[in-house]
Amino acid sequence: MATSIFRTSLCEQLGIEYPIVLAGMGSRGRATPPALVAAVSEAGGLGVIGGSGLTPQELRDAIRETRSLTSKPVGVDLILPGKVAAEAGGTRSAVRAQLRQRFPKHVAFVERLMEKFELSPVEVDNEFVVANTSGADGGTPGQTNRNNIQQQVDVIMEEDVQIFAAGLGDPSWVVPLAHDRNMKVMGLAGSPRNAERQKAAGVDIIVAQGYEAGGHTGKIANFPLIPQVVDAVAPMPVLGAGGISDGRGVAAALALGASGAWIGTAFLVAAECAIDPQNKQQIVDGRSQDFDIRRTYTGKSMRSYKNSAIQAWDESGLEPLPMPYQKIMMDDFNASAAAAGRYDLHSNPAGQASGMLASVRPAAEIFDDLVTGTIQALQQTQSAVEFSA
Repeated sequence: MATSIFRTSLCEQLGIEYPIVLAGMGSRGRATPPALVAAVSEAGGLGVIGGSGLTPQELRDAIRETRSLTSKPVGVDLILPGKVAAEAGGTRSAVRAQLRQRFPKHVAFVERLMEKFELSPVEVDNEFVVANTSGADGGTPGQTNRNNIQQQVDVIMEEDVQIFAAGLGDPSWVVPLAHDRNMKVMGLAGSPRNAERQKAAGVDIIVAQGYEAGGHTGKIANFPLIPQVVDAVAPMPVLGAGGISDGRGVAAALALGASGAWIGTAFLVAAECAIDPQNKQQIVDGRSQDFDIRRTYTGKSMRSYKNSAIQAWDESGLEPLPMPYQKIMMDDFNASAAAAGRYDLHSNPAGQASGMLASVRPAAEIFDDLVTGTIQALQQTQSAVEFSA
């Protein structure tokens, strides 16, 4: 563990030792499994469970397993999209039927793609669908007539969770529920305007996530984004995110006015991370330019490793469908690829920081290097610059 200490006001606010937060990455729980989340919290940071794609019961199980590994603060991240196809069905089965009826060319293309790669059809074995969500459109908390995301929020409010993070969308309906339970709320923003909306929604902390980040990300790189967001929401604390994989990146975020860092890709190559070893190796071996933004796997802009499946979509002439249609269709493609061991075709959301990562290591070692590297970078910057009155 790190022997040196650096702290910001964020540490006291979140009850953590170091202002380093594990990004709540999804991938149906594989990117941020309990072992990784607990390891980051135990090291002195904040571990965050990526709940996207988990059924309410799977999310409850993940929280409880994490709690069995650490008593320190933990968070849960969900996506709360405000813009998905409103007419989409509420179950995977219903969306699959709509796909066959309304988008036969896209379905036929994916079928040809699977034949090309010799994949046998496999369907995701739950009915979870990302839906338009607010607190006013789904009945009473705890009731099964609420959609999947609303039920996920119910679970979080019932369990031992200290921080709720909205990785996408408007968290305004969740804020009062969280604050009633003394839970802090984070909101991700890819632009100053979006940060102002998150502040108006009542969140406690803004995550300014730059273009360099993996997964669903915006269009502004973090060097211009972070100071703009800091200025836009002051005095609210801001976490810098996107392209940060070592202490120099954390120090840069602090220099730009952030109170800490939200880090994802660097922990995808942690030993405790549960994504497939082939995908970890893509990140270790990949260059920054190998991770590009497409709508191929979810229908929303997402940075991931550009594999043969993405290249085939690029060459198809077909525009990806909106979420959740594209996501449901490609979730089944991912399941088929995984069943065949073809993780070279499976989605692999990761950021441009991949080009800086060289090996798979324990999370505690990664975290320790982040802490010591930040302190060294701050000290070196101070010693390298001369100041005069």
